Amino acid sequence: MTAKTASMAVPLADARVGRHRFVILALIFVVTVLNYADRATMSIAGTEVVKDLGLDPVMLGMIFSAFAWAYALGQVPGGWLLDKFGARRVYGCSLFLWSLFTMLQGTVGWMGLAGASAAVALFAMRFMLGLVESPAFPANNRIVSCWFPTRERGTASALFNSAQYMAVVVFAPLMAWLTHAWGWEYVFLWMGALGMVATVFWFAMYRDPLSAPGLSEAELNMMREGGALVDLEANRKVSKPKTKMSEVKQLFTNRTLWAIYLGQYCITALTYFFITWFPIYLIKGRGMTIMEAGWVAALPAICGFSGGVLGGMVSDYLIRKGMHPSRARKTPFVIGMGLAASLVSANYVDANWMVIALMALAFFGKGLAAVGWAVLSDTAPKGMVGLSGGVFNGIGNIAGIVTPVVIGFFVASTGSFNSALWFVAAHGLIGIFAYVVLAGRFERVVIARPEDSVAQNS
Repeated sequence: MTAKTASMAVPLADARVGRHRFVILALIFVVTVLNYADRATMSIAGTEVVKDLGLDPVMLGMIFSAFAWAYALGQVPGGWLLDKFGARRVYGCSLFLWSLFTMLQGTVGWMGLAGASAAVALFAMRFMLGLVESPAFPANNRIVSCWFPTRERGTASALFNSAQYMAVVVFAPLMAWLTHAWGWEYVFLWMGALGMVATVFWFAMYRDPLSAPGLSEAELNMMREGGALVDLEANRKVSKPKTKMSEVKQLFTNRTLWAIYLGQYCITALTYFFITWFPIYLIKGRGMTIMEAGWVAALPAICGFSGGVLGGMVSDYLIRKGMHPSRARKTPFVIGMGLAASLVSANYVDANWMVIALMALAFFGKGLAAVGWAVLSDTAPKGMVGLSGGVFNGIGNIAGIVTPVVIGFFVASTGSFNSALWFVAAHGLIGIFAYVVLAGRFERVVIARPEDSVAQNS
């Protein structure tokens, strides 16, 4: 037994446990900012791409959805890879590959393609981008499950999930400037290059808890005693468990898990509106310039980031005050999704500042509701954390396939965004129904295994 795995006699309340786990959280936060920025490149550059390559709204909607097709399909295989090979290798390879496919999108204009041929090329590259990004969020969830005790998990999950807003705050103005000053191709080239640099830092800095050189004995034991799955990677290396299909099926037959999946689908529909059509809504629907849209899109994102951090902190605070984690997670979700649904009010105001205010409120609400990954960390079966995250995120990201295409259809057929906003807002109400009516109490799911039945009968 190593020093790190030994128990401590010093009471945890008196120990100086250290904060290395927050260094790991900062690392996955930065990587997730790049992850979402690379997804959003097409939404910022989209109006210029359409103009230069001769695309129509339906083509653009299909290109937007290409990412989600592959991202959703890759979730379960990505989760399986994480359970088999661990977060360090799988996440690092994913980061390198998605940066490569981001850069390749910037070469389509230089290939001389236009119209349908350009749309096919961009669809293929966005499809591959989604496929290789698919392990990212299950990996984040696995890392938080390993590194954070239950009472801190809501805040940790909220921070990495809120990176999507920081991506808009930091990179939307930058990408708008690159599109305006240099051309849309350079948006993809620069973002891909940043990801390549981040890959080097990832492999240099990330280790699992039992082999992390900067982690103190006190902090490790505090994490373990608080519910962190610090031995998850070590157990994977030693036992190399094989997940049976009968066990996987149970991830699809649990009512509470399905409520969590549906809630994630609804919040993802809101996310994909904001990272695909929202800047185009500001330009085409509200008459803003691309530079104005780039800056204005950052304002609601700041509210979304604030709401995301607040939602996680509030749910963890309620747990520390003695509230059951189930109620503590559901409370910010229900309030947040109600606020997110209010974005439909933008259909009934004329002033652009009021539109931005309403979108900022909706962004804040969506952030407040973004506790799904913390819920999954609390409920995922041990030994299937990666796979559970893959199922959760895979079902959720079907919304990324549906939402951009449906919005593109509404815009093309009606010439306005009114029906699109009604469609997006409805997901807030469905999400509330999932958590309040369908879900039971959020507790860790125990998977029934055949050998357990044999042992009980013998």
